[in-house]
Amino acid sequence: MDPKLINDCVHCGFCLPTCPTYALWGEEMDSPRGRIHLMKQHVEGTPITPEMAGHFDACLGCMACVTACPSGVRYDRLIEQTRVEVERQHVREPHDRAVRGLVFSLFPYPRRLRLLRPTMWLAERMAPFLTRANPSLGAMATLAPRVRHRQRLPRLVRARGERRATVGMLLGCVQREFFPQVNAATARVLALEGCDVVVPPEQGCCGALSVHSGRDGQARRLASRTIRAFERAGVDTVVVNAAGCGSSMKEYGELLGHEPPFRVVDLSEYLAELGPVAKRHPLPLTVAYHDACHLAHAQGVRAQPRELLSAIPELELREIPESAICCGSAGTYNLLQPEAARDLGDRKARAVGTTGAELLVSANPGCTMQIAAAMRRGGSAIRVAHTAEVLDASLRGVTL
Repeated sequence: MDPKLINDCVHCGFCLPTCPTYALWGEEMDSPRGRIHLMKQHVEGTPITPEMAGHFDACLGCMACVTACPSGVRYDRLIEQTRVEVERQHVREPHDRAVRGLVFSLFPYPRRLRLLRPTMWLAERMAPFLTRANPSLGAMATLAPRVRHRQRLPRLVRARGERRATVGMLLGCVQREFFPQVNAATARVLALEGCDVVVPPEQGCCGALSVHSGRDGQARRLASRTIRAFERAGVDTVVVNAAGCGSSMKEYGELLGHEPPFRVVDLSEYLAELGPVAKRHPLPLTVAYHDACHLAHAQGVRAQPRELLSAIPELELREIPESAICCGSAGTYNLLQPEAARDLGDRKARAVGTTGAELLVSANPGCTMQIAAAMRRGGSAIRVAHTAEVLDASLRGVTL
């Protein structure tokens, strides 16, 4: 943990209203400034106790506090450094070690997720039993969506019309296996806007889930493999359609000590930069747009997706109350801290419900699963889609 970053905090409290766990429990040690106080204690010689580790584990890493902080405190760097220390020094209870071992031996590996997919219908039916046995297993069973058709993308998707650019595209892990339609829509949108889209077949997990959970070694290995895949592809820009992945890939320089030979941009960020050429067809829908934390707070991408959606004829965009408060997904948080995540998911679902929108749009697969599950619990029939799917429907003139 960097003492200088710790000392940047003046404990003003501007972070408190934006912190999801402080909003839930009102406990000082479950706020950013409280956790920074614990970090300072550790740097000054206090060992990491189980109670201290519990407060660090309860943090979602949503970075809303980074946006709110008037002093520019890099809480995002601090919590990542702290989690590495927790993983190195703290001895977890056997059941916690078992759940974490399962999560991090499964989710960063798309082929393993693929083998799991056909069993999800059974897991969903067994969810009440699994929840009683272990809340984390119950969360896994209830969150995953049904995948009807697996869609394979070719190594190269050619631009429609005049080629304006060539970009690489990250497939992701959860996105690839549970939301293949989002990747297909992303490639079509880029192609319709004049991009050759290169899809390296050897790409795997970008390392985001691992870096957000303090698994430094695994994160470095996965990040290095991702860099090699796109380096071999020969692209200078990689477009990402998952907020958490894009956030981590933009920080590869800090993780590995050297910058990758390409720049990383979010899909909405890149399309806004590129400018539209393809015709938008009307979509008569009321849409609520959800700010994924790792897109809004980590990457500062807020205006671009709203501009892209608002440019679609007959689409009405509605804002969600408390948009800065995390939905509770936060990478693996809803698996490792299922009770707190459920409370935050239900809170977000109620906020979405007040908009009266027909469609919820999200730019992160974790958020999509989390909010969809919460909406189902609340008895809502609202549909959920990715920004790419909405744009794809408008560009092709099809219903969504």
